[in-house]
Amino acid sequence: MATAAIRARRRAVELLAACSGSAVVTGVGKAGLIGQKLSATLASTGTRSFFLHPAEALHGDLGRLRDGDVVIVLSQSGETEEIVRLLPSLVQLELPIIAVTARTTSTLGRQATMVLELGPLQEACPHDLAPSTSTTAMLALGDALALVTSRVL
Repeated sequence: MATAAIRARRRAVELLAACSGSAVVTGVGKAGLIGQKLSATLASTGTRSFFLHPAEALHGDLGRLRDGDVVIVLSQSGETEEIVRLLPSLVQLELPIIAVTARTTSTLGRQATMVLELGPLQEACPHDLAPSTSTTAMLALGDALALVTSRVL
């Protein structure tokens, strides 16, 4: 019996493999840097992809999105201001949203088509501030997503 997390990961791979447009990856700060790497890995493994900065999206770059695209949103908290402001536009465009976040109950998690939940993570820095554990988890999950998708293409 597959757990909800396994079903979500399987569905994310299916969405990406069936994507007739591009895998559009977005995130802010350190999650955005991981998103850029994920987009590059997807492209390297045969999935058309580009990174879209959420602030730039709100200032005209939403025009880059097309029917058939799948959007992957990375945000540890799921409450990042730029991401939260971008979500209504993505929902209005009716694009599938794959969220990579800590909680399905976050604003991002609630708006997403599916959530790849990281779960509660404590950052490695002494003050639990600098993204380290969370970005490592995003990186590993993103690589796995790209590599498994490349095997079904």
